[in-house]
Amino acid sequence: MSKSAGILVVVESPTKAKTIGRILGTGYVVEASMGHLRDLPKSKLGVDTENNFEPDYVIPTVSRKVVSRLKKLNAEANKLILATDEDREGEAIGWHVTEALGMDGDKIDRIVFHEITDEAVKEAIDHPRKLDMNLVHAQQARRVLDRLVGYKLSPLLWKKIFRGLSAGRVQSVAVRLIVERERERQAFVPEEYWKIKVDYLNDSKNFIAELTEVNGAKANITNQATADAIVLDIKKDPSTIANIEHAERSKSPNAPFTTSTLQQQAGTVLGYSVKKTMMLAQQLYEGVALDGAGQVGLITYMRTDSTFMAAKAIAEIRDYVSKNIGEQYVPQEVRVYKTKSKRAQEAHEAIRPTLAARSPKSLESVLSRDHWRLYKLIWERALSSQMKDAIISEQNVKIACGDKILSAQGVGVKFPGFIAVLDKNPINEVQLPPLSEGEVLQVNNILPEQKFTEPPDRFTEPSLVKTLEKLGIGRPSTYAPTITTIISRGYIKKEKRTLVPQEVGFLVNDFLVEHFPDIVDSGFTAEMEDNLDLIAEGDKKWNMVIADFYGPFAKQLAEKEATVEKKDLAQQTDQECDKCGGPMVIRMGRFGKFLACSNFPKCKNTKSLEPEGGNPAPKMNCPKCADGAVVSRRTKRGKVFYGCSNYPKCDFASWDEPVPDKCPTCGSLMVIKPKTKLPTCTNCGFEDKAIKE
Repeated sequence: MSKSAGILVVVESPTKAKTIGRILGTGYVVEASMGHLRDLPKSKLGVDTENNFEPDYVIPTVSRKVVSRLKKLNAEANKLILATDEDREGEAIGWHVTEALGMDGDKIDRIVFHEITDEAVKEAIDHPRKLDMNLVHAQQARRVLDRLVGYKLSPLLWKKIFRGLSAGRVQSVAVRLIVERERERQAFVPEEYWKIKVDYLNDSKNFIAELTEVNGAKANITNQATADAIVLDIKKDPSTIANIEHAERSKSPNAPFTTSTLQQQAGTVLGYSVKKTMMLAQQLYEGVALDGAGQVGLITYMRTDSTFMAAKAIAEIRDYVSKNIGEQYVPQEVRVYKTKSKRAQEAHEAIRPTLAARSPKSLESVLSRDHWRLYKLIWERALSSQMKDAIISEQNVKIACGDKILSAQGVGVKFPGFIAVLDKNPINEVQLPPLSEGEVLQVNNILPEQKFTEPPDRFTEPSLVKTLEKLGIGRPSTYAPTITTIISRGYIKKEKRTLVPQEVGFLVNDFLVEHFPDIVDSGFTAEMEDNLDLIAEGDKKWNMVIADFYGPFAKQLAEKEATVEKKDLAQQTDQECDKCGGPMVIRMGRFGKFLACSNFPKCKNTKSLEPEGGNPAPKMNCPKCADGAVVSRRTKRGKVFYGCSNYPKCDFASWDEPVPDKCPTCGSLMVIKPKTKLPTCTNCGFEDKAIKE
């Protein structure tokens, strides 16, 4: 780009830049900021609690080359346009670009669009606006709030429980939900009950009926003796069809996807994690290379809590359905869905295909299997949302057998309506043979079945997202990182598709519930989300919201620091340390239980527990390559140092012994310093003094 040769457009990612670059053509240079150009420093709190909570933003090392390139391009351009995503995060990324480039945000154009299509982008170019600082302040408030909670609480957990623990605002509430559900399961006492089904034969055709009433009351069989007696009665007494009722009911389609409903459905139907769903959706939104069309955005913006669809999109859907499925499937009136979120402001439209006529079949050979399955889910949901109701026919049969009533139901689809566009029929159709009232049936088989009441289900990722949304905790952009964080910290483990709390999760949760109940209270956290919404709407000042929270929090933190004693979680054993002879104890670490010498830090001997005793001792993965393990080595002169087991492929080396836990304040590598014998951060110098207490 030569001086004053064009317009510089800044987006977040290279893929998005490529798609928008194709749309805008010559005269525009589209560059990616690679996310936030500035952030709070890792090495310190980075928030001035004595001066209106002003954040101390820095340009991370990884962003410095990007900033240099953008400065050079901006100097050569005659105009700068910010085209980051249309939510709070995108607004803040755009603002950080202006700050990093040293420009006046009021003199820069800001454009937003809900889909990356030719029409939407060009329309946005023609109607720019200025940065919305209310949205920027809302994002900044969330960032500062989460930093204060994480950087203030985590060191306390290190001192009072054990090293390597951390706490977060939304994450801790999610852990609490999972822990409390597990305790409900542990306290659950199953109760016996029986179901009795009868296989009837009618004109050489079988059908199943289930016992529903006994002597005029709902069937409630709690033991085998009662079940056996009922089986004998059914064998003895004739079974006669007492009543047949025919009915029809309408089944309406679901609203088009919001972020949370997409995450739930993709998890339930496709088995995708929330993180995977959002990654795939992001890629579909930013653009995929299509033959003859270049880079094309396939879906609208995927972070939204709105079910609204643009009139033009609805018209396209209705036209496609009419021409390809049938006019009879198009309702006379356009369907309008009510958004459940109190303040659906993260985006302005539901998730839908950018072009209704771009069917999944047309993309099957273009997209990867995972991308295609998610696109198909979104396409079907969007199209079905603007189709007619399905008409379901039901046949309800009551069978009298002495003082007992058995019931059977036939279900069929009379008019498919929106089901016609779905690949799988959501209606479980059951066909009964021709039956008539007064008909005596032949018992082919009686099927008593012993059952027990089940405890409440463990949370899955979809059900946790649903609960968080229902409680008003978090926002569309926070669900995936929240779940990823609590799993990566070891607080929760994913078993098959369920979320199971680990011992460390119980420990941290119980500590926070006892000493910081507000932090893990769903109502308190939801209220904070409302305050963030009010900041975004310009109805509250961001630093006042933080001040209202931080005053009581800081006071409580100081009190707990002084009064709460360190929990001694070590369990005595009868084993001796084979290095110093001291007694070995069972300790708890972030990776589970392990044997350690009670003379630590003088003696650092650790061992795996036997299988029946718990989890193996923690393994320190190489902090550089993550694949190898940290092992002790000796130089030619015999001096001990620590390196990666993958050497020479990985050249990590340290004179000081690394520890498995990362620094609670900046997340960097920690090592044992010879002089202090304390785990110390190699980046910010944080010392874990908790081991002295």
